Amino acid sequence: MSEKHKQPQSDFLKSQRMEVEEAEARTRALFIRHQAEKKTRRQPATSNNQLIKATPEQIYVALTNPDMLVRWQVPGEMTGQIHAFDLREGGGYTMSLRYPESEKVMKGKSSEREDRFIARFLILEPPHRLMEAVQFDTADPAFGGEMIMDIQLKAQPGGTKVTFAFYDLPSGIKPEDNEAGTRSSLSKLAALLERQPR
Repeated sequence: MSEKHKQPQSDFLKSQRMEVEEAEARTRALFIRHQAEKKTRRQPATSNNQLIKATPEQIYVALTNPDMLVRWQVPGEMTGQIHAFDLREGGGYTMSLRYPESEKVMKGKSSEREDRFIARFLILEPPHRLMEAVQFDTADPAFGGEMIMDIQLKAQPGGTKVTFAFYDLPSGIKPEDNEAGTRSSLSKLAALLERQPR
């Protein structure tokens, strides 16, 4: 076969392979979404909500922008760092939460002063819903396994009701501690968005 005839056939096969890979990726994403929906049909381990004076669109950006994530998602006086970020269903991010020097009791899950975790995006429905599977980078089995974080945004008079629901909390995380951390993050999210110019 001449080189002239080989090239179109090679391009055709490459195109076919890409179509098959894309179809497989769509099928995997649908399966993951189905499994995630099943997990959230029960009572969450914790649930917090807050009315934030911003639109669902503005809040969704803050939930999916890495520069904004490190400003609100860190509870209390902790600081955050994002190591990798891939915004798509099936993608995700790796993040470190670091305890302040003023913290005298060492309680990091990954090291003395660090909680590092990997979050996978299970559902992305802008601007109303985002669901993540979160797993800590830890050797401690009490913090092992994936927990699900389901965030829903509902427009209401005066702003948007933001609800964080958690499922499958690791045994080492007390529900009341998770709720306190979520309340802190929601307050920071509100402060960040409500002082932005409209």
